[in-house]
Amino acid sequence: MHNRNNEKRFIVIAGNIGVGKSSLTRWLSERLGYEPFYEPVTGNPYLDDFYQDMERWSFHLQVYFLSQRFGHHRKIDLSPHSVIQDRSIYEDSEIFAKNLHVQGLMNDRDYENYLQIFRTMYPFFNPPSLLIYLKASVPTLMRRIKMRDRSYERSMPREYIEQLNTLYDDWISGFDACPKLILPADDLDFVDSYYDFSYILDMIDAMKLESAK
Repeated sequence: MHNRNNEKRFIVIAGNIGVGKSSLTRWLSERLGYEPFYEPVTGNPYLDDFYQDMERWSFHLQVYFLSQRFGHHRKIDLSPHSVIQDRSIYEDSEIFAKNLHVQGLMNDRDYENYLQIFRTMYPFFNPPSLLIYLKASVPTLMRRIKMRDRSYERSMPREYIEQLNTLYDDWISGFDACPKLILPADDLDFVDSYYDFSYILDMIDAMKLESAK
């Protein structure tokens, strides 16, 4: 992948639960030599409780994710290295918090409070050089979630994933904070297929990314 004068790049991998963001983040960081920033799942004090009682813990979980992602974003802004991030801070607000509110799992008061926190943070982070959106169907997502068999995801309802996918489609169609690359992920095997992984690298290279701020 061509990188003029070793300029800093900031790539974000976006997409629904189970689509393969962490795997693609890992493979691209190793191939390109970029510093990876993974979604803060390990050590999350709210995940198990959330999946047992979403209404009770939705606000706590989303504020935790937002604070962790903002901390990562500030480190990314200050880092001299090119970076790949697993899930964007935009998704916290535009997908997950919104979905919980739409489904009645986060009340109006908590949702407005959450949005105010996000709006306060927004001016303090720079947009990525590129956002890669991995788009997959619900059957593919449910199959991959089942295969990785994380304890806190075993009781996740299919309807939750379906609603997230709907919000993702709406969000990505209007996203304009930075260049975006939409990759159909149902049949992409970037872990075991050299051809598929090379295809993704070629698509990124074709974007002719600008340097991150």
